[in-house]
Parts: sequence; C-alpha cells; structure tokens
Amino acid sequence: MKQQRYNQQQIDSFAQTVLNDGYCVLRDHFSTATLNVWRETFAPLLQDHIEREGKLRNRGPARYYVTLPFNAPFADPSIYEDEDVLALVERLVGEDAVMCQLATDTPLLGSEYQDVHRDAPPLFPEAGIETPPFQLAVNFPLVDMTLENGPFEVVRGTHMISKAEGLQRMESGEIKLEPVLMKAGDVMIRDVRGLHRGTPNRTEIPRPMVVIGYSRRWFYRPEVCIHIPRASFDTLSERARHLLRFNPIVESLEEKPAVEVYQAFAY
Repeated sequence: MKQQRYNQQQIDSFAQTVLNDGYCVLRDHFSTATLNVWRETFAPLLQDHIEREGKLRNRGPARYYVTLPFNAPFADPSIYEDEDVLALVERLVGEDAVMCQLATDTPLLGSEYQDVHRDAPPLFPEAGIETPPFQLAVNFPLVDMTLENGPFEVVRGTHMISKAEGLQRMESGEIKLEPVLMKAGDVMIRDVRGLHRGTPNRTEIPRPMVVIGYSRRWFYRPEVCIHIPRASFDTLSERARHLLRFNPIVESLEEKPAVEVYQAFAY
C-alpha cells in the first residue's frame, strides 16, 4: 500500500477546504500508468453500455453513467484504500465510513450542458438547514480534463446553502460556476451537495471520470451499490472488508442488474 503523502496538518487543511468550498483537489496523486490501464479496460465496457442501454440517456445526450465491475483492474486497493483519501474521508464523514459506489461518468462528442444540480438532497429539507457532510464523491479522470473535453463545473460553497438560494445567487452574479481542470492522476474530493454540472465534450475522445462514493455508515441509497464477487471478497484486507461491508456479495458478476439502476441523479 502506498504510504501517506500528506501529514495531519495538510490533511486538516484539505478537509477544511472541502468544508468551506465543497471540494478540494489532490494534484498528481494517482499513478498515471494505473489509470491508463483503467482507461483501456473501460473502453469496451462503455461501448457495451451504449449498445445495450444507451437509448436511456441516463446522464443526458451522449453522456453515460457506467458502473465499474469490482474486478481487475478496477478493484484496486491502491486506489480505494489510498491512505490520504481515506484520511480525508474519515475526517469528513467519520471513521466508520462505507464505500458505496464505483462508477464512471463519460461525455462524448454531442454531449450538452447538464442542468445545475446536486447529487443528493439535504437530509432535512423541512428544517431549512444544512448538515455536516454525509456523502463524498471521490472523482478522478482517466484522461486530462480540459476546457474542450467536458470539464466538471462547480459553484464553491453551495453545499451549505439550499439549492434555491444557490441558484438565486448564481442568477444575481454573486457566485458562479467554475470549471475544475484536472490532469490524469489528480483527485477531487467533494461534498455531493455542491451545485455543479457536466459540460459538453467537443472532442472525438471520450472523457471518463471515475467516481468512488464514501458515505457515513447510516446513509443508504438503494440505487447505488457495488457487487462484490465472493472470490474477491475473500482476498480483501480487513479495512477493505469494513469499507465494503454493506454491499451485496455475489457468486458472479453476471448476477448484476441488466441495466443501470441509478437513473435519477439530479436534486
């Protein structure tokens, strides 16, 4: 396992940035050689998804959400058990956090701007207040993410105000969407409540963005999970088994749903 790169003071600083802005970015953090293998292995999975259920347009025109199978190369503890990422996860959503998602979002040529949205509603909308973080998205692209190939855009600080207030402040010009440009190897850790959107990929090359979800142990979304092959589960570290403990264990990945269950995504 890769040694922790950042000391506790630096981890605290990154965590405070997430609490203030809704996200932080760890630059040049994951191995590009590893991500190149992921990209090459993902290409036929994307094509199969498009042929099988692309008509559902589950993230808009020419944009596809695809769950990754929990096997090689994607079931990689150097990624999902990264010491720095888990230090931030524990700092932000608790030491008993769970890993609940392993998937991708990929715009192709012909994709459009998504509506500005959050990835989860507030826990207590009737109270009109926001809580500390309860779910994080750990995002990293498999190619460099530029202005041309569909960068993620986010509005800082909107994870701690209502969506209506955030949109109103955007309309007034007080706050604005900002593109987050990332190179392969960079890692974004964000509160899923921050207002954001996907943008058009104007190139001929797909732009896959991986998302690994980590949540507080009591937060459950039935449309999102990771199917763990029993043979793989038996080889996991104790920490990995703990992180993945609420996901279904299957005899074979052929048992997974025929189509993506996670269709409704914008809140």
